[in-house]
Amino acid sequence: MAVGPLALFAIWYVVHDQAWVTQRLLPSPVRTLQSIWTNMTQGGMGEDFLRTLWRTLQSFAIAAVFGVPLGIVVGANAKIYRSIEFLVDFFRSTPATAMFPLFMILFGLGDFAKIAIAAFAAWLVILFNVAYGVMNARQTRILAARVMGASRMRIFRDVLFYECLPQTFVGLRTAVSLALVVIVVAEMFIGGDDGLGKRIIDSQITFDMPQLYGTILVSGVLGYGLNLIFLTLESRLVHWSGRS
Repeated sequence: MAVGPLALFAIWYVVHDQAWVTQRLLPSPVRTLQSIWTNMTQGGMGEDFLRTLWRTLQSFAIAAVFGVPLGIVVGANAKIYRSIEFLVDFFRSTPATAMFPLFMILFGLGDFAKIAIAAFAAWLVILFNVAYGVMNARQTRILAARVMGASRMRIFRDVLFYECLPQTFVGLRTAVSLALVVIVVAEMFIGGDDGLGKRIIDSQITFDMPQLYGTILVSGVLGYGLNLIFLTLESRLVHWSGRS
């Protein structure tokens, strides 16, 4: 697990040491790590980290609360899915950043605009994946439940819900990563006084390269950590995935 990060830092060190890239543009990994430590303990990076995390979790929670139930309903009814398939695919294929001006007009320059656009982007991903999971549920189990006299609600609760969980977790992992990306970009360009995105753009403006690279690394660690949490939850809650 540590081989990848160590290899990255080794390559980084060699590139910097050999001056293959202008050293003003590429600080050494040691200096970058020192910058992370200094900014975490004294420079407010810890607060920016928490603000970005909180916004990401808020947007993800909104997306999940509205995306999972609606995805199940849409996936369970082919007519409903076909009627909205074009809209879902259209907005899912539209870059979230292209929607920034619209959300800024609707919600202003505050936190709500950042959270709203990230929630919208994540919601589409969750909706699509949950609906896909329901539509591809194994029909033999649904038919077996019907033969045994199970009601539609019982089939929905005990069969469809569990059948779509593996694909739901794929959607949740993708959605939380997308929410983080949108939040960081929104922090760069939709006003605000804090967040990792704001720190990245400020570092670029002041040409503080160690802080710039350090903040990018911290953002990557945050994204990796969120993904790892969902992978762990998936392995424990969907342990039957892949079994017949």
